[in-house]
Amino acid sequence: MSTSQLPDPKDRPARLTVGVVGAGRVGPALAASLQLAGHRPVAVSAVSEASRRRAAQLLPEVPVVPPAEVLQRADLVLLTVPDDALPALVEGLAETGAVRPGQLLVHTSGRYGAKVLDPALRAGALPLALHPAMTFTGTPVDVQRLAGCSFGVTAPDELRLAAEALVIEMGGEPEWIAEERRPLYHAALALGANHLVTLVAQSMELLREAGVEAPDRMLGPLLGAALDNALRSGDAALTGPVARGDAGTVAAHVAELRRHAPQTVAGYLAMARATADRALAHGLLKPELAEDLLGVLATGTNGAEGDAR
Repeated sequence: MSTSQLPDPKDRPARLTVGVVGAGRVGPALAASLQLAGHRPVAVSAVSEASRRRAAQLLPEVPVVPPAEVLQRADLVLLTVPDDALPALVEGLAETGAVRPGQLLVHTSGRYGAKVLDPALRAGALPLALHPAMTFTGTPVDVQRLAGCSFGVTAPDELRLAAEALVIEMGGEPEWIAEERRPLYHAALALGANHLVTLVAQSMELLREAGVEAPDRMLGPLLGAALDNALRSGDAALTGPVARGDAGTVAAHVAELRRHAPQTVAGYLAMARATADRALAHGLLKPELAEDLLGVLATGTNGAEGDAR
């Protein structure tokens, strides 16, 4: 059957009505993805003008209503609010009687597991923690990016199959995370994804300062290859002056950063120390070269000059 012959999602019998509490970047995209799987978004709560625009773009014709009314209308409710706001939201919804027995209540926080939904569980709801390991833009491209995206899944054992089925329907890959491991899981993702953005942005700024007209074009192939190598080979993919033990080059880097971008020195030294430790532990950095390198990193002085390679 060709794509043009496939039935329109609107023509399929909907299995669940879907509501979204918090129209940030995540909730509307997940609801739109569930709609493609045959479910029916029926309500969304949105406060800011930006969130209303996102809801209108990704969930056209879905009414914007208060959170309690979202729960009143939906069989499956996505709680897509900031981490720090989630516990109070759940408690408030449960205390006011908004939660209905048998209702699927899903949050998308990476930090929390299912226990944060305990107030709703006591009210009869079915608690699921489904965290997409993806960065969101708040635009329709997010729905496409969910294809093959891993989700950190935490739920009571009796709801595990239901949680994993919802992830698969959104095009994702379920990865089971134990309740007590959620903070570590989330820290790992933040360490990689959030800090990567900071590192790339700093690198582009420094390249512009060095006279490079298109730093994004220069970095794209280099960082793409580095990421691919790291995912394939882990620490064996380490290259550069720290892994080689080029203390003079690292000292020259520190001197230049102090001169042109002093705000980057602390981050450079911290990452270089971590890289040196990993390179030593995996036998990539020769111990006889490590002493001078670690001395430069310990003092942060500009030491001997060297050529960056």
